[in-house]
Amino acid sequence: MSGSGTEPRSDPYAVEAAAARAGLVRLITMGGGLTDTRWRAAFAEVPRHLFVPVYYVGVAGGYERRAADHPDPERRDEWLRGAYADSALATYVRHGELVSSSSQPSLMAEMLAALRVEDGDEVLEIGAGTGYNAALLAHRLGDERVTTVDLDEEITGPAREHLAAAGYRPLVVTGDGALGCPERAPFDRIMATCQLPSVPPAWVAQCRTGGLILTPLATGLVLLRVTGEGRAEGRFLSTPAYFVRLRSAAPEGESDTEAGPASEERAEVWAATAELPREALRDERFHFLRTLSAGTLDPRGAYELWRAKRRPHRSRFGVTVDGDRQWAWLDAPDGPHRWPLPARD
Repeated sequence: MSGSGTEPRSDPYAVEAAAARAGLVRLITMGGGLTDTRWRAAFAEVPRHLFVPVYYVGVAGGYERRAADHPDPERRDEWLRGAYADSALATYVRHGELVSSSSQPSLMAEMLAALRVEDGDEVLEIGAGTGYNAALLAHRLGDERVTTVDLDEEITGPAREHLAAAGYRPLVVTGDGALGCPERAPFDRIMATCQLPSVPPAWVAQCRTGGLILTPLATGLVLLRVTGEGRAEGRFLSTPAYFVRLRSAAPEGESDTEAGPASEERAEVWAATAELPREALRDERFHFLRTLSAGTLDPRGAYELWRAKRRPHRSRFGVTVDGDRQWAWLDAPDGPHRWPLPARD
């Protein structure tokens, strides 16, 4: 199913981009993704390069700009190749800080598959970014069934333009993603493409019973099913995932460089972490456990649990949301290994 049927603008890169998209789809398919032909068609037809007319790649000392409007044809070719590489692209850098990006396509494909959308579903996306993921959803479900939210007009404005250029017109809302979009609720599916410390209660309230919420948490992706009013529960997917933080997630005034007891506590945590064996520090599974249990288990406690449970994979972990309480757990929601997640207003 395509979007609104709006005719996309003339595209001077249409032929080369179509070939590049076909190559990207082959790559993702060879890796085991895009088993659903409808998502395969979406990735084959939605032109990612129209959503990333400018992006940045990391270089020594900062970022290098790549753009469709570069005067050098070879640099324009480099830009187009990068647009269809299976990698995340930094798309908005402010004062040296990454604010928005376009996620790795194979990870996007895995997330969309995990969301298990059905014809007629209403979907809310938190983190509009470039608009590319919203376009994939609109291709599958239709424009009118997709809503995407981001905090700044500096992001949502270009996202609308990219979507229109590609022929899609889902609703793009400028607002705090942590609050969802109550005027369009209820939703059948909610997915976030930004990092959070916990699950905003507004999402659970705005998702129908039986609906699914997919969100990054710690260094993974947790898939929750809403089981009743204010309640949701589910496990982490097996894949690691790293996203730009939802900026409204940090309490006002919080800073990584603030002085006082908080910074002293962080220094103690880093010192304790540095004492751990290299086998733990190099293991991504330990990093996930350490991040998920931060504030409850010190690094040494996390390490002992990690060893005792034989280096548990992230799919053994889950999250329960019950009203104003939520916690992460290992193996079972009511088991002995549980950690409260930060409360939200």
